[in-house]
Amino acid sequence: MPPRKTPPSGRTPRLPDDLILEAAWLYYYEDRNQSEIADALGVSRSSVVGYLQQARDRGIVEVRLDPKSFARHHHARTLKERYGLVDVQIAPGDEFSLERTAHLAARCLPDLLEPGDTLGVAWGQTVFTLSEHVTTRSIADLTVVQMVGAVNSPYGFDSESCASRIAAAFRGRCVNLHVPAIVSSAAMAEALQRESVIAAQLDELGHINKALFAVGSCELNSHIVTSGIAGPEDLADYRARGAVGLICSRFIDRAGRHLAGRLDDRMIGLTPEKIRGLATGILVSSGADKIVGMAAALRGGYATHLFTDLPTAAGIVELGNSAAG
Repeated sequence: MPPRKTPPSGRTPRLPDDLILEAAWLYYYEDRNQSEIADALGVSRSSVVGYLQQARDRGIVEVRLDPKSFARHHHARTLKERYGLVDVQIAPGDEFSLERTAHLAARCLPDLLEPGDTLGVAWGQTVFTLSEHVTTRSIADLTVVQMVGAVNSPYGFDSESCASRIAAAFRGRCVNLHVPAIVSSAAMAEALQRESVIAAQLDELGHINKALFAVGSCELNSHIVTSGIAGPEDLADYRARGAVGLICSRFIDRAGRHLAGRLDDRMIGLTPEKIRGLATGILVSSGADKIVGMAAALRGGYATHLFTDLPTAAGIVELGNSAAG
């Protein structure tokens, strides 16, 4: 029998299955790139691409994505598509974290503002924490308007401070509302709003094109109660009528509709309806007690941009899945 001839290259011919296995080994275990594998096997780069595809198709190689690692990406994409949002940013971590959420939003906020904007700012611990961490940047002709009247917050994060700190960070003009968020009677609220100074400040709210806000909780220990805007009986009344959260200290139901009630005629500030339809609505919130209210705010169309943490995002997604089911 004549001796077997060796190919001119000096390589022994290989069976197709051997080439597929060798290509997969070199790519996935030895971390070589496709050009290096082509040289090692004496084949073209396109052949290597084909071998790797066959390895996956035949189950020789199984690509597994760690669900935990991709959870933020999955939830962000789901929320963005479900509620028609422009962007969703989710802070990492397995625990609810107001701090991480506020830091994330503070880092991104400057990029959401442009010269000439009029930004309405709500109040609360989340918005105040954000204001403490905003990177200083000069934004020409920026106006920041306080959206809720003054509140008696025992914690320091009152509505005036939230607006003024953000205005200072961006070298903008700040318009504060020099009236309480709630007064003793509807007649008093009407009289104050007719005062020329107050009327001029409220008129600025009609010019906002972007809004920064959080969703408040309907729990008894929520800031709406501790600040004195609503008492326990008021809260119980609104909850009995379907309230699940608050925007700008006004109650909303599960559909995100403003739920007018016994307090509204005595309140001074922006109503939620004025936020819906703005060019940019920036919702920054986190917490187990905020999930239902945040979902309502998203359904109501108040936000174009959402900043939250992973457990809160997961809760909103699951709530939506349950409703769809």
